[in-house]
Amino acid sequence: MLPLVDGFGRTHRDLRISVTDRCNLRCTYCMPEAGMDWTPRSELLTYEEIERVARLCVERLGVDSIRLTGGEPTVRADLDELVGRLAPLGIDLSLTTNGTRLVDLAGPLARSGLRRINVSLDSLRPDRFLALTRRDQLGDVVAGIRAAVAAGLAPVKVNCVVVRGVNDDEVVDLAAFGRELGVTVRFIEFMPLDASGDWDRGAVVPLAEIVAAVDEVFPVEPVARTSEPADRFRYLDGAGEFGVIPTVSNAFCDRCDRIRLTADGELRNCLFALGGTDLRTLLRAGVDDDELESAIRACVRDKWAGHGISNVDFVRPPRSMSQIGG
Repeated sequence: MLPLVDGFGRTHRDLRISVTDRCNLRCTYCMPEAGMDWTPRSELLTYEEIERVARLCVERLGVDSIRLTGGEPTVRADLDELVGRLAPLGIDLSLTTNGTRLVDLAGPLARSGLRRINVSLDSLRPDRFLALTRRDQLGDVVAGIRAAVAAGLAPVKVNCVVVRGVNDDEVVDLAAFGRELGVTVRFIEFMPLDASGDWDRGAVVPLAEIVAAVDEVFPVEPVARTSEPADRFRYLDGAGEFGVIPTVSNAFCDRCDRIRLTADGELRNCLFALGGTDLRTLLRAGVDDDELESAIRACVRDKWAGHGISNVDFVRPPRSMSQIGG
């Protein structure tokens, strides 16, 4: 088995698979107010096609971590079937979700082989949650997080995109929420992948500011850095930890080991890539595994050094986060 390596010598072992671009929330960062044109079902990869790509990546390319994303993956019918197809590959299998359907699905997903879960939650205030998601479902999300903990999907991580002037006043509240429920909160710097295209660097709350706010109330110490994208901080009183993903203020491109497969079968070597490799057409044309492997290797080999968000010549990707997969 030869590892999946890009032109800068970085080995890629983490595959993010978007199973749908649809969502049952209409979050302001992901979706314009008028809504989106969803990809027709016939253009989405089937579970059989997803399994084939995943199996090849694991058995031939050394991928050992797969995360299912969206859109919102739990709106795809029979998601536990896909989990059951991928779990026997023996990889770290996880899911990113908005949590609204976890009360019903956490148990079946865990029994099908899902190991852990990330839940997106940008506010604990009902009025603000409604404004951000255009849905009054905060209670469902919190109940879903509790259900995931009860189902043994450990660790449960809660992802919060922090935006200045929007929810940066909730950083400490969210940290306290994580401590209370025994889940790991990860704060994410606001990135230029919002559907409206209004991203402004001034809206970014940097890592140092987030850590200082939490540390003032709940003293912390840093945890040794790993290949994970998050900088981690341990509470000195032993009540767990939280993390910050500093995509803008301290980009981790030199350590990135991720590739992404969109719901319609486009392999992307970077979250901010301007294009990708069409695997769906190859799959449906009946190519063999050698040809499919070559296409994947060529895509990863062409990965650039970094996303360049801070550069004056930075170009936004043509797709929003919900269309790419987190």
